[in-house]
Amino acid sequence: MNKLSKFVVSRPKFIVFISLLLLIPTIIGAILTPVNYDILDYLPSKLSSAKGERILSEEFNSASMTMVITENMSSKEILNLKKEFLQIKNVDSVIWTDSFSDGNLPGEMLPDELKDIFYSKDGSFAMMYIQLENGISSRKEIKAVQQIQKIADWYPSEGQNVYVSGLTAVSGQTKSMTDRQAPVYVAIAIILAVVVMLFTMESSVIPFILVGVLSMAVVFNMGTNFIIGGVSYITQSIAAILQLAVTLDYSIFLVNRYNEEKKNTPVKEQAMEKALHGSFTSLSGSSLTTLSGFVALCFMQLKLGFNIGFVMAKGVVLGVLAVVTILPAFLLIFDEKIEKHKHKTLSLTFRGASKFVIKTRGLFAVIFVIILLPAVVLGNSVETYFNVSVIDKNSDEITAQDVLRDEFNMNSMHFIVVDDSLPTKQLSEIAARISNVDGINRVIGYNYLLGTTIPDSIVPDEVNSICKQGGYQIMLAVSDYTATTEKCDNQVEQMQSIVNEYAGEEKGTGYVTGEGALYKDLKQTTDTDFRVTNIISIIAVFIVIAVVFKSWTLPILLILSIELAIWINEGIAFLTGASVSFVAPTMITCVQLGATVDYAILLTSRFKEEISKGFNKVEAMKNAAFQSVKSIFQSAMMFFFATFGVYLVCSITIVKEICAMLARGSIISALVILLFLMPLLVITEKLIAKTTKGWNEPAPAVEGDDIEYVIPAEEKPIRITNKVKKDKKEKKDKKANKHKDKNVEFEEETFTEFSFSDDE
Repeated sequence: MNKLSKFVVSRPKFIVFISLLLLIPTIIGAILTPVNYDILDYLPSKLSSAKGERILSEEFNSASMTMVITENMSSKEILNLKKEFLQIKNVDSVIWTDSFSDGNLPGEMLPDELKDIFYSKDGSFAMMYIQLENGISSRKEIKAVQQIQKIADWYPSEGQNVYVSGLTAVSGQTKSMTDRQAPVYVAIAIILAVVVMLFTMESSVIPFILVGVLSMAVVFNMGTNFIIGGVSYITQSIAAILQLAVTLDYSIFLVNRYNEEKKNTPVKEQAMEKALHGSFTSLSGSSLTTLSGFVALCFMQLKLGFNIGFVMAKGVVLGVLAVVTILPAFLLIFDEKIEKHKHKTLSLTFRGASKFVIKTRGLFAVIFVIILLPAVVLGNSVETYFNVSVIDKNSDEITAQDVLRDEFNMNSMHFIVVDDSLPTKQLSEIAARISNVDGINRVIGYNYLLGTTIPDSIVPDEVNSICKQGGYQIMLAVSDYTATTEKCDNQVEQMQSIVNEYAGEEKGTGYVTGEGALYKDLKQTTDTDFRVTNIISIIAVFIVIAVVFKSWTLPILLILSIELAIWINEGIAFLTGASVSFVAPTMITCVQLGATVDYAILLTSRFKEEISKGFNKVEAMKNAAFQSVKSIFQSAMMFFFATFGVYLVCSITIVKEICAMLARGSIISALVILLFLMPLLVITEKLIAKTTKGWNEPAPAVEGDDIEYVIPAEEKPIRITNKVKKDKKEKKDKKANKHKDKNVEFEEETFTEFSFSDDE
């Protein structure tokens, strides 16, 4: 750290120049990084539903199938609409009644089998299926669906309607919503953060420097995401906000320490060196714990966890590097501007509250113990849901889904993928048995459409491509049940059991896939993921704190305090009757623990520093609270407003929920530290001293630094200041025999100060 701090303070302009230069390639990288809008694509590849989905996508292009529903249109008009769709790039095929018979035949003259598939009960609605060339959420396919939607919007005449439905349509609306809203709420988060800092920081220049530097780190992070092949839309939506929120902590810690050091060190370069050294424990401990929380997400079976965790862990590393290199450089360069634009600030010391809590520490410790168990119970009772749709309830897509449900009796569809080498008799048996499963209203398959006597050689290629490809055959089971419900989950299990009898691992390929099966596997996967990531994050944070403080008791106290804040946060969701996305509990557990345990580390490291100077535990905690609570609440407010701003304007449900809980969690964590961690540290100080290596030892000396020692006295404590000389070899261990008595004011206590050199 010593070499790094010397390099930073000696070459600030060089550091700023290089950092600005790096923005060019990273901005280009951010623009070119692919974004995935299909969460189900992140399921583990070993799952049966994921294997089936891969076959649908690679062999049939059915995973990206889009349904177009027409209302009050003639057969001729529908055929003309089909021709329009076939002209769109990346549309592979459009399937309608003309794929099986004369397309000019009116619906009432079609065979019942085709009529049930392509027409509603009363014949006023017709449906065609559009197959796209690649996956659900690739940019090309989303663009194709957007063009389909444009045609659907302007083609119908008065009294007619055209609706577009399907997973790719959902992905397209998600992309449009994300692209439209993300810049808005990032801007709002930055504006709110600047406003808060203008009220809480001494200079009106510093907020713009902080936001500018941390925004550069965000660009560096987003511009290097291409190394993992792309990001999910959730990662894209929340990464910038989260990175700003968590790294603001580090920048505030450093700025406050720098301002503190400048009061005693007139040379700004020396003050910055001392600030970097003085905040090193807090910065290293805070960043490593935050890093641990995000790294824990990487161990999720759901690959979305790795996507978010890796990007955010990288963001933390880049953010810390920016705080200890780029930020000091900017602060030194603009030091005169900073000093020139100083103003009065909003007091966030909570000095009176801190004294009251410390004085009545026994009461708050008892309250802590009493609320612990109810908080655990409530926090683990929050209801989760698994529907990842983010589209507006009033959108055309929702209307299309309503039409599918009401007119075609299609709440969800299951795809059954089997080996095409299976005998025709067995394929017919599979279809017949699945059609008898509760909630399945019809099964559509090759033999169902064409019968068992027509040879493949005379079947049109378009029809063959629908049902048979690459040695596989697919059937479509239409369900009365909505995906993610318990009834649908049971339905999937029954169908998979039937398929396994005919096409198990030893008998050939057999998979049940589609929304219902994928969501069912998503539930089971994330249930395990939640427990695993929770344990990993706690263990990782425990190890980091234990290493930083060389203690085994401090990690228990700090983690238990933040865990209480997490349980309270989730418990509030339960008490208000709110259900949250399945992603939210895992994100909150890992992110709130990793990010807000920083506050606990800052307070504890400052408490240790004051103890090492010779203060008794009560006075040490008063001093620690006075010096650190401001930074804690500044950071908590930054985190709150950055995430709460997103909550106010964002329409993407998952992102909105995560940001709401993170905003609430930041304030709860800060209050838990003020109300409970402070008294717990004071009460258990003797135990901490016995179980923490070097608890009472002074911090290592920095060249040119002042070391303060406090000698307890009956009337008033004595503070001795010793200047560390540059030539440390000349130190001599002699008693001070010359001194000057001088009364000085230190906080609210009176001290007698003795100053002596190394030679004295």
